[in-house]
Amino acid sequence: MSNNYYDYIIVGGGIVGLATAYKLQLKFPDKSIAVLEKEDVIGKHQTGRNSGVMHSGIYYKPGSFKALNCKNGHQQLIAFAKENNIKHDVCGKIIVATNESEIPLLEMIYQRGVENGTQGISYLNEQQIKEREPFINGVKAIHVPTAGIIDFVEVCKKFVEIIHQLNPKSKLITSCEVVKINSSSYEKEVITSLGAFKAKTLIFCGGLQSDRLAVLDKVTLDLQIVGFRGDYFELTDVAKHKIKHLVYPVPDPNFPFLGVHFTRMIDDSIECGPNAVFSFKREGYSRTSFSLKDTWQALTFSGTWKMFFKHWRKGLDEYHRAFSRVAFVKALQKLMPSITVDDVQPARAGVRAQAIENNGDLVDDFKIYKHNGNIHVLNAPSPAATACLAIADEIVLEVLKANTIL
Repeated sequence: MSNNYYDYIIVGGGIVGLATAYKLQLKFPDKSIAVLEKEDVIGKHQTGRNSGVMHSGIYYKPGSFKALNCKNGHQQLIAFAKENNIKHDVCGKIIVATNESEIPLLEMIYQRGVENGTQGISYLNEQQIKEREPFINGVKAIHVPTAGIIDFVEVCKKFVEIIHQLNPKSKLITSCEVVKINSSSYEKEVITSLGAFKAKTLIFCGGLQSDRLAVLDKVTLDLQIVGFRGDYFELTDVAKHKIKHLVYPVPDPNFPFLGVHFTRMIDDSIECGPNAVFSFKREGYSRTSFSLKDTWQALTFSGTWKMFFKHWRKGLDEYHRAFSRVAFVKALQKLMPSITVDDVQPARAGVRAQAIENNGDLVDDFKIYKHNGNIHVLNAPSPAATACLAIADEIVLEVLKANTIL
């Protein structure tokens, strides 16, 4: 049999793809798995360019895949980190209402937390907010003690290490971009920049490229991935003392984004952000990044324009912040009035893969699709990193349902 034959091929070496490979290998240690990653390293895009927060699951619609998988995944992730000595900190966070008008939304989030079984949540009054975060101003807040921080790329590296220990025949193959998929109910083949690979089952966890991989597999889609860039600043060394843990605003309920916030990272730096602006390049991390292919695809999709028209005012506000440090700091001053432009310096950026439906609605839940025995993760934005092990369980279950284990 060809050296390029595996029991399973997983396309995408981000945290969801590698968590899936890890869970499959645990379940079936004798089966061979290939993870095909188009970049030269793992976790180069969404996995390595997010805020590193282990989310508690408080925000999400009760009963949704996000709510169920976030809580389950959060518990699994912490257990995995402890077992494998991966640096993490369950430091907790606060969600802060800065004025009376935000209190009803804050209370709605609290009720969701109760329904989702988010452990230990409690309200903080103005004085208690100051005791926890002296530089933050708010009239009421939710304390979420189970939220934490971790380095998701380190988690990915540990997945790869354990997979190799369980089965040396399994491989992570980098610099391997899928360009064609030949797939029927009986034969699965991917043509890549490194040649052809065959498997019994193909699983696609392509993140920013997930819709394109689905199209290669002849899936008929009613959505498209549109990239939203998020820019981060970080507090300077002289200002780092102003934040102790994680501080979030009350989010806009019409968007799946959580607003600009303060995050203490696992290396003790303090990030501020991100914003969320339409990206003219799916994997472009500067304000001027541009891809004709990506832009053309996004702007010839009717759902993109319908989304723009629905949320044009929000979009303009986000773009203003993207090109103005003063405007960005002004948004932060809502939470921390004392912060100044001298307290922050530019940091990194990330691009979030957000699925948008033909009608312009943003898909607000994880979306996994089956086609010809293959599995496509079509929408896995935040909190997918937190939920990766639970999402992997869902995928393994779908593999079992498809009777692909021989």
